[in-house]
Amino acid sequence: MDVFEVIQKRRSVRSYEPTPVPVEKLKKVLEAARLAPSAGNVQPWRFIVVLDSHKRRKIARGCRYGHFLDESPVVIVGCGDQKASPRWHAIDTCIAMENLVLAATGEGLGTCWIGFFNEKAIREMLKIPSHLKVVALLALGYPREKVDISAKLAHLIRPRKKLEKVAYLEEYGKKFRISHLG
Repeated sequence: MDVFEVIQKRRSVRSYEPTPVPVEKLKKVLEAARLAPSAGNVQPWRFIVVLDSHKRRKIARGCRYGHFLDESPVVIVGCGDQKASPRWHAIDTCIAMENLVLAATGEGLGTCWIGFFNEKAIREMLKIPSHLKVVALLALGYPREKVDISAKLAHLIRPRKKLEKVAYLEEYGKKFRISHLG
C-alpha cells in the first residue's frame, strides 16, 4: 500500500478485537513515530505504551469519549517534553503520533486519537514527570468489523470537504483550481 492509499484508508476505530498486537508491529509503528521531524531536531516526544488491562480501563473511565480504550489491546500515551522544547513540544509530538497512526494503518491496525482526557489521573497512574505534558492518547489494535451506524451517519451528515473548500491559490479566498496550475 502506498502512502496515499494509507491516508485514504485511515479512519478512527472505536471497536477492537482482543487480539494482542505483535511486538514487531508495535516496534515498527513506534519507530515511525521516532523518525518524525521536529523543530531543531529536539525530538521532544515520549511514548508510554500501556498494555495492562486494568490501567487501560482506568484511562478509559477518565476519557469522556474514549470508553473503548479498555477494549483496545494497546493505549499509547504521547507526551511532549516542555523543558526540551517549550514552544514546539505539543506540535512535534502530534507530528510523531500521526506518523505512528499512518504506519499502524499500513500494518493493518486501527487507531483512534483521543484529545480529551484526565491528564492529572493519567500523570499520576503512569508516574509521568512534571516536565512532560500529556498531549494525546491513541487506541491501537485490530479493528473489530462491525457496522458503526453513528460513524456512517456522521460521514453522511458531515462528509469530507472538497479540496476547493480548504485550499486556496496565492491568497485566502482565491479558489484553488487545477486549471490555474496549467
